Amino acid sequence: MPGMIDAHVHIESSMVSPSELGKVLLAAGTTSIVTDPHEIANVCGTEGIKYMICDGRQTPLDISFMLPSSVPCASFEHNGAKLDAKDLKPLYEESEVKGLAEVMDYPAVARRDNDMMQKIKDAQSLGYHADGHGSGLNTEQLDVYRQVGIDTDHECTTKQQALERVAAGFWTFIREGSVERDLKQVIKAVNEENAQRFAFCTDDKLISDLIKQGGISYSIKLAIQNGIRPETAYTIASYNAAQAHKLMNFGALSTGFVADLLILSDVNEVKIEKVMKTGKWIDENDTVTLEFGQKTVHQRLRLKDLALSLSNPLCNVIGIIPNHIETIHLKKKVPIKDGKFVNDFEQDISKMIVVECHKNLGTYGIGLVQGFNIQNGAVATTVGHDSHNIVAVGSDDDSIYAAIQHITALNGGIAVTSVGKVLADMPLPIAGLMSDKPYQEAAKDLHNIIEAFQEISNSNNLEFDPFITLSFLTLPVIPSLKLTDQGLYDFVEGKFIDISIK
Repeated sequence: MPGMIDAHVHIESSMVSPSELGKVLLAAGTTSIVTDPHEIANVCGTEGIKYMICDGRQTPLDISFMLPSSVPCASFEHNGAKLDAKDLKPLYEESEVKGLAEVMDYPAVARRDNDMMQKIKDAQSLGYHADGHGSGLNTEQLDVYRQVGIDTDHECTTKQQALERVAAGFWTFIREGSVERDLKQVIKAVNEENAQRFAFCTDDKLISDLIKQGGISYSIKLAIQNGIRPETAYTIASYNAAQAHKLMNFGALSTGFVADLLILSDVNEVKIEKVMKTGKWIDENDTVTLEFGQKTVHQRLRLKDLALSLSNPLCNVIGIIPNHIETIHLKKKVPIKDGKFVNDFEQDISKMIVVECHKNLGTYGIGLVQGFNIQNGAVATTVGHDSHNIVAVGSDDDSIYAAIQHITALNGGIAVTSVGKVLADMPLPIAGLMSDKPYQEAAKDLHNIIEAFQEISNSNNLEFDPFITLSFLTLPVIPSLKLTDQGLYDFVEGKFIDISIK
């Protein structure tokens, strides 16, 4: 078959560098990816994008970069950089840049914001296109995107949403990542008449899952298991993705196409024997991740700042949905002692905090979340989509504070603590998002922090990834209730709300 193509992926979410990711993906049959570097762009702007492009040149993996359209993702966010159309345009001179990445600022499109329209126009004037981000949008709102030429979406989670997008003229990317496990529902929309409008993507997938499952190869396997003909599944995984992104000489075994191909011993199980990239059989190379060298984590939180005063026990609570990035807006009565929240083990409601860490503003937001089952400790991470401020959750203030201080000292990372002591960590010195270690060592670090989380949550069988789930609880452009360094944000109402319900 032709080499597999991932139609939409954030390299940063793998937690390894582009050059290390290439080693894993090529072995698993993915020969090309289309990536949006908006995670690192939100931390350090165009310098971060340039770093990703330069490190990516070390791998034979074809990496097409879509320029981040929404940095920050919402105008009120406290991230590390702001990118206007004038900042992005010079980057089109890089041969790897192929268009504008997911436009997630729907209000800017709806009001025809000058800068957003310029970003879209700049991509289209060069023969490229703009990706969409239709989370929570109805059919009328999707049409607003189509009116300005946005022609892809990867945010559908149901059969109905997928059919709406196809009917509206979108290329629809079926997502299967570490948290966003949407394929089994969305694949129900695919039939032989509309299959040519679908492609596969991972969006956000950890290096440990990529090693264990593969990337697009796993999507093909699931699709076949759910009733899609193998011929159709393999076409969705290659030719369709290339067509969606106007990569006209990729995705097919024919004269004039790049010689990316796979040899399989089992079509249904997607067992790959050999991989050819640009006419050469691939073998793992010995490239080393480029040095990053920039300090990106700055904060001045105090232990006493973690106290959460409540005027009423009835509170707005974030309810996590395992294996999804959306949340449920819950209203729960929680325990209060001396006017302050105390961890609610009975209802599994814990304290959560987001701390601004780019410009040392001193801002932080505290909220409540249900679903982590933390019994005796805390987790903190510098991966907090999309602004990537510090986010932490835990059963007690000492453990939360210790975890936050530890990842600050690491200049980025993930830490699990208990009774104020560090149980395990994963340093992420590349913008607080990626390890600078070989992928095998990074995967081992991930394994260690998962084991530590199981220890503090008294769980031997996790049904979801707690770290990537936590990282998406800060993203205000995804329904329904999220937490930023400025407080609790209601996506439906489009405003910040109080924790206590008056």
